[in-house]
Amino acid sequence: MAERAMWPSPATEPSGEDVNAVTAAVLTASRLLVAISARSLAAVEERVTLPQFRMLVVLSGRPNMKLVTLAEQLAVNPSTAMRMVERLVAAGLVDRRVNPESRREILLRLTDAGAQIVDEVTARRRDEVAAIVAAMAPGQRAGLIAALQAFTEAGGEPALGEPVSDTLMLGWR
Repeated sequence: MAERAMWPSPATEPSGEDVNAVTAAVLTASRLLVAISARSLAAVEERVTLPQFRMLVVLSGRPNMKLVTLAEQLAVNPSTAMRMVERLVAAGLVDRRVNPESRREILLRLTDAGAQIVDEVTARRRDEVAAIVAAMAPGQRAGLIAALQAFTEAGGEPALGEPVSDTLMLGWR
């Protein structure tokens, strides 16, 4: 029934061919976005792995996160998250401390160096995406905005700047 709400009348309901064409276009665009992400990470790959970077991104959105919550966000076992945290603490990218309200819990946060890595990678990615968008005609840009907003909304991803829930973090579940 929720799908009906997106398509007001049978005359505007998409055919299977339309869905296939959009799916193909999104998959092609996603290859480009993955390539951009990979290039943006290349500058820091000697310092962090992709899974470690994911952890830094999650921590950048939530200071003083509990280890168990972090593991849930990354969809890994707490022991796996703890090993990753150990490496990032040793690298000076994450800081951990005992929760003053519950001495059995560990709270995690990015250090300035960890935040700098997230900012650096994000800035590289933003610059590359901006260059591609600038090469598009203004009318195409407006259409892209509407299409991407509808796509991310349909996928349940919060818009940039909106609060992120505990169950969905930057498309990583």
